[in-house]
Amino acid sequence: MNTLPQVSANPLAAQAAAPATGGRNALDLYLQSLAARVTGGISPIAMQLAFQDWWQHLAVAPGKRAELASAWWRMLAIPVPQADAGADSRFADSAWRAWPFAAYAQGFKQLEQFWSQATSGVPGVAPHHADVVAFTARQLLDMLSPSNYPWTNPEVMRAAQASGGRSLIDGALNWRKDLCRRLALPGAVVAEPVGASYTPGKEVAVTPGQVVYRNALIELILYAPQGEKVYREPVLLVPSWIMKYYILDLSPHNSLVRYLVQQGHTVLMISWCNPGAEARDMGMEDYLQRGLFAALDQVHALCGGAPVHGVGYCLGGTLLSIGAAAMDSGEHPAHGKLATLTLLAAQTDFSDPGELGLFIDDSELAFLDALMWDQGYLNGDQMSASFQLLHARDLVWSRMMREYLLGERSAPNDLMAWNADSTRLPFRMHSEYLHGLFLHNDLAEGRYLVAGKPVALSDIHTPLFVLGTERDHVSPWRSVYKIHLLCGAPFDFVLASGGHNAGVVSEPGHANRSYRIRPAHRSPNGYSSPDEWLGQSESIEGSWWPHWQQWLLRHSDRQRAAPPVVAPEQVLGRAPGSFVVQR
Repeated sequence: MNTLPQVSANPLAAQAAAPATGGRNALDLYLQSLAARVTGGISPIAMQLAFQDWWQHLAVAPGKRAELASAWWRMLAIPVPQADAGADSRFADSAWRAWPFAAYAQGFKQLEQFWSQATSGVPGVAPHHADVVAFTARQLLDMLSPSNYPWTNPEVMRAAQASGGRSLIDGALNWRKDLCRRLALPGAVVAEPVGASYTPGKEVAVTPGQVVYRNALIELILYAPQGEKVYREPVLLVPSWIMKYYILDLSPHNSLVRYLVQQGHTVLMISWCNPGAEARDMGMEDYLQRGLFAALDQVHALCGGAPVHGVGYCLGGTLLSIGAAAMDSGEHPAHGKLATLTLLAAQTDFSDPGELGLFIDDSELAFLDALMWDQGYLNGDQMSASFQLLHARDLVWSRMMREYLLGERSAPNDLMAWNADSTRLPFRMHSEYLHGLFLHNDLAEGRYLVAGKPVALSDIHTPLFVLGTERDHVSPWRSVYKIHLLCGAPFDFVLASGGHNAGVVSEPGHANRSYRIRPAHRSPNGYSSPDEWLGQSESIEGSWWPHWQQWLLRHSDRQRAAPPVVAPEQVLGRAPGSFVVQR
C-alpha cells in the first residue's frame, strides 16, 4: 500500500519549499498562524476593511443618513404590525403575543429592519464588503434576540414554571456536558456526543460489500449485487472528502447505495482517508490522480471495460467534472469510459458561491492558510463552525435555546450522526481548492490545470444529470445551474426540495419531499436563466431518486450481465472498510 507523504517534524523547515504558500515567508506564516488560532481563521483585517469601507461611504452620504434617521424615528414612534414578528419562527409561540413579550419581539424586529436598511444601499461600498457588513450585523442581532434569554422568553418561563425549575437545571447540565466534552483532553472519558449511537458498519453504512482496492488516499468498496444479473454499466459514487462517504449509505431505509443495488445496478463507492498532518502536501492533483482516476481504473478492470455512470456529490462532483473534462478532451489518459455524469449539489462555477463567499477573499485566505500551515490540515470542528455561522439562527441560537434553556435534547438520528463525524482536510489541497476554485474561479475560466495542462468543461461530451437543492447554503442551486453556461453536453437539470444534505438524501416514501423538472415541451432551444427555468418547471411530489434511476436506464444497455467477480486475494476487507472509522 502506498504511504502518505512524510514531512519534517519542524513545520518551519518543512514549509520552506512548499509551493502551496505561494512563496510566503515562514516567519510571517508563523505569526499569522498565532493570530488565526485566536480568531478561528477569520481575518480581522478583512473585517476592518469591510466596516471601514461601509462607514466611510456612509459618512459622505447625507441623503442615506437622513433616510436612516427618519427610519429610526419611525421605529420609535410607529409599532411594526404584529404579523411581522409572528412570521419569525423564533416568535411563533402564542405566548409571544402577550405583553410584555410582544413588545420585546416587535422591538427586536424593528431593530433588524433598521440595520438591514443601514447596511444595504450605501453608494460606493464594494459588494463583497457590503455583504460582510450585513452578514455580521445579522449575526450580532441574532445573538441579542429576546428568544435567547430566559427572562425575556415566555416559552422558557412557562417550561420552568411547569417543571418546578427542572427544565433550567437540565439545561445547565446539558451545557456542562457540552463544555466538558469540548475542553476534554485527548483520551479522556466524557459523555457520549449526539449521534454516538450510530456507528459505521453497525447502524449506518451497513449495505453489504467488500473493499477491493486501497491506496494511501482511498478505499474502493464494491457492494454485493442483489440477483444473478445486473446492468452492465457500473455506478461509481464519488462523495466529498469534506465529510465521510456514508451520507450516501445511511440507514437501510434511506441509503442511496442500497436503493441502486436493489434496482439492479453494480455500485462502487470511494471512501476517502481522514488525513493528518503527515498528508499536508497532498494537493488537488493527488485527489484527482490517486483518488478519482485510480478508482476509475479499478472499476474499468473489475467490470470488463464497461462504461461507468460517474456520480459526484458536492466537492466530489466538482472533482468528477474536472476528471470528465480531462478525459473527454483527449489530452489525458482515458481511465476507461464514462457512460454518464451525475453531479449532486456540485458547483463548477464559483463566481456566486452564496454566503460561503463571505469567507473567501485574499485576506481571509491568508489567515486560513496560516492556520492550516501551522496544523498541517483544517480540522472538522473549524470547518463545521463556518457552516454553522451561515445559519446561526437555526444551528446555534435555536439549538442553544432548546437545549440550554428548555433542557431538551434533540433525539439523535443518522443524518445528525454523519454531520458530527467530521474529517480533516490537508493543508495543500484545501488551500489550492479555495484559491484556485473559490477565489479565482479557475475551472470555469479555463485556467485549471490537470497534469500541467488546462482543462475546459466545454470538452465534456458525456450526458449530464445535474441536481440542485432549493435551500442549499453550501452549493446554492443557482450557482450549480451555471454549468449550463460552461458545458454543451446534453443534460437534465432537477431541483429537489430540502437543503444540501437532506435534499440529496430523499428516499422514496419520505414525507414532504418533492422535486422540480422542466417538461420537454417547455424547453426552449436557447439558454434560459435560472429564474426562467424555475418559472417553466413543474413540481412533482416524492423523491427524485426514481426519476434519476430511469434517466440512468435510458443511458444503459438493457441487456443484463453477470455481476463482476472478485478474486479472493483482491478482497481487502468487508464494507464499510477501515478509512471510514479513522479519527
